[in-house]
Amino acid sequence: MNIILIGMPGAGKSTVGVLVAKALGMDFIDTDILIQQREGMLLQEIIDKKGLEAFLKTEEKVLSGLKCRNSVIATGGSAVYSDRAMRALREDGFCVYIRLDLDEVERRLKNIKTRGVVIRKGQTLKDIYDERLPLYLKYCDAVAECSGLDVEQSVSLILDAVRKGKKG
Repeated sequence: MNIILIGMPGAGKSTVGVLVAKALGMDFIDTDILIQQREGMLLQEIIDKKGLEAFLKTEEKVLSGLKCRNSVIATGGSAVYSDRAMRALREDGFCVYIRLDLDEVERRLKNIKTRGVVIRKGQTLKDIYDERLPLYLKYCDAVAECSGLDVEQSVSLILDAVRKGKKG
């Protein structure tokens, strides 16, 4: 079984994911890195050169085609835009939503324009936060309320959520 981490950009999915994987003796996969490797360019370059829709299609292909076991998977914040990808990930996985308050997301995201964040023209960070929140809640099996927590506290909270709610 896999553990899938979802949440806003800046929520710490990659940072805490590595530590959760270490603590559980699991592999770690960062899907943003897989997308970059597949396309041969950075996330922001893919968005700038090919557009948001092409980026989202690539993300869906990478996530839907992921074949792994016993892995912690850190997804990009936009993964929840693809029902197909989320269903594929959750087939053999337990999904944890790393939730932060909007204020904390804003504090953490200083480089939103260069970071490869899926944000349409005219949208604000609040817009995508409000748009994605119901999707994160729809696809998660557990919510890790990580606002105001440091990395170690967040890891502990996620480990607790996984141990309490693990499927199978």
